[in-house]
Amino acid sequence: MSVTAAPGFAAAGVSAGIRPSGRPDVALVRSLEPAVGCAMWTRNRVQAAPVTVSRRHLELAEPQAVVVNAGVANAATGAPGEDDARATAARVAERLALRPEEVVVLSTGVIGPRLPMEKLLPGVDLAAAELSATGGDAAARAILTTDAGPKTAVVSGDGFTVGGMAKGAGMIHPSLATMLAVVTTDHTLASGAEAGRLLRPAVERSFNRISVDGDCSTNDAVVLLARRGEAARGDASETAFAEALEAVCRDLARQIVADGEGATVVLEIGVAHAASAEEADAIARRVATSPLVKTAAFGRDPNWGRVLAAAGSAPWNGGFARLDPEVLSVAFDGTLVFAHGCPTGRVPELGGGACRIELDLGLGDGEAAYLASDLSTDYVRLNAEYTT
Repeated sequence: MSVTAAPGFAAAGVSAGIRPSGRPDVALVRSLEPAVGCAMWTRNRVQAAPVTVSRRHLELAEPQAVVVNAGVANAATGAPGEDDARATAARVAERLALRPEEVVVLSTGVIGPRLPMEKLLPGVDLAAAELSATGGDAAARAILTTDAGPKTAVVSGDGFTVGGMAKGAGMIHPSLATMLAVVTTDHTLASGAEAGRLLRPAVERSFNRISVDGDCSTNDAVVLLARRGEAARGDASETAFAEALEAVCRDLARQIVADGEGATVVLEIGVAHAASAEEADAIARRVATSPLVKTAAFGRDPNWGRVLAAAGSAPWNGGFARLDPEVLSVAFDGTLVFAHGCPTGRVPELGGGACRIELDLGLGDGEAAYLASDLSTDYVRLNAEYTT
């Protein structure tokens, strides 16, 4: 039931007619008990109207509900787009007896067009009427765009549950990884600041370590809603919750990569013994986003030369991250193909839906991991026809 797996939450997913196909396109999630929450947003300089409006709302109040529309991103729409986002929040607030600033508004879809408010607002009314503790799966379907299917995850701990839903298949790249995620929990937290302290590292190690196409969205968001109450600090309970929260985020992030537009392979990039953690991250990201590495993966071609070239040109600190090919080793699915400056002559047989590429830089203690998808002919076709 994804976002309604934890007791105290209700959700719905309905069709408002925003999409010509008639597929569900409006999702609503609300806490049935007083909640606290937070969000992490895209760092793209071009930010969608719902991002701008919802940021302001979170400065004024704790979120109690999240509304999502699919089909139109409400991005690059100027002041009218912000008016539409505010009107959407106001309609949700009216139907749920909340204040508008207690509503987070999210949108996903095509950049540029205005929201069809004559369809969206009645859709909000319908979603509010259909809110249910079993509505999580319907909500997860209503937020999809080019996704092949819904993405949900649930982890239960000692006395609490964390559940989440996400969408995303293209325009996926930190920061954040168009992707949206909503996570809920009945674990009690004292404030939005407390929620943010726990969400941030989970996002950094999950949604901010994935890449499908190297393009950072205008609408990315990860929202966390938690039951309001006394938070357990510095004990096993907090540790268990933090681990569960990260597990849900990691699960959803991997599902996004596996469902990358046209994807046939998940690339698991691991970098060890870099000169620093920051440089390990830079190298892992560079390999994960290299079009040459990704197209080789699509062809199941263990072209380790492309990995070396990408790793050696990872932007960092005004130059490139430190790398010495004389101590570098590279392996594909456990087969060592390059060791200490020389090819080994071994040729791995690549197949299946995943490929692990491991780089040992032999320089220090820095390490990092990324997930990425291959780059296929279907990706080109899907994005060449996206608005037509």
